[in-house]
Amino acid sequence: MTATKTAKATPADVKIPPRDIHFDFDGAKTRHWLGGDPVGTAVFNALSLTFPDGERMFIDAVRAYRDRTDGKLAEEVRGFIAQEAIHSREHHTLNQLLDRDFYPVAKIEASIKDRVAIARSRGPMRMLLSTIALEHITSMMADIHAANQHLFNGAPPGVERMWRWHAMEETEHKAVAFDVFMVATKDWSPFQRYFRRCFVMALIGVLFPQNIANYAALLLEADGYSKKDALKAAKRFLWSEPGIFGRGWKTFFAWFRPGFHPWDHDNRALVTTWRKEFDADVKAVA
Repeated sequence: MTATKTAKATPADVKIPPRDIHFDFDGAKTRHWLGGDPVGTAVFNALSLTFPDGERMFIDAVRAYRDRTDGKLAEEVRGFIAQEAIHSREHHTLNQLLDRDFYPVAKIEASIKDRVAIARSRGPMRMLLSTIALEHITSMMADIHAANQHLFNGAPPGVERMWRWHAMEETEHKAVAFDVFMVATKDWSPFQRYFRRCFVMALIGVLFPQNIANYAALLLEADGYSKKDALKAAKRFLWSEPGIFGRGWKTFFAWFRPGFHPWDHDNRALVTTWRKEFDADVKAVA
């Protein structure tokens, strides 16, 4: 993954149109829908379970400061909110297909709700800081997906298409919350901005993949894995093979560079072909 230096702003040609798509998830009713792989299926199911509540928090975090935006950023905020709302809806639909009698889905969802509630309780700025950190991580994962499309080999077409759509839109709006943060903190010193965003990323950069590994391990235990083997398998998938977190370490650590902006890593070209497919759905929203 190569990065192209840009101005410290979202490129002018980046648009954030909502695409109101309802995906066919029938294939996800199979327990190990990712080509029969229980580990990969568990990891992506764990990720999906975090999105409905997490993305609603992202929406509220950005909405709290939308009155400070204008022009192109105000338009981007509207697009961000619409995209994230549809993401939340589609992942909720997908999550309902998990076998809740077999897997501890309710336990995982309760843990996620508790963690989101803690973030919300700390006020809108802490929510926004958490949002910009998590948006960086999800856009990093989207970048990995775009560059490694074999990750979803063997997945049902509707499920693969949903994850590809999600990856594309995460790339499109990856800087919106960050740009809102820059506007909301315009009276802060550069050091205060830098320290706060780096401190939050240091926490979330550890806790988020740890939580995903733990949630995936719980799903794998229901599949018959021992507790030790389940956690080991989930961490291997996340960090080494295929390494959906580990492959993005350069992008992740770019965050800690003073003067960082999400579009310093210009990966628009990676999703160009995907846009041609999904932009057919923009008119339906309009």
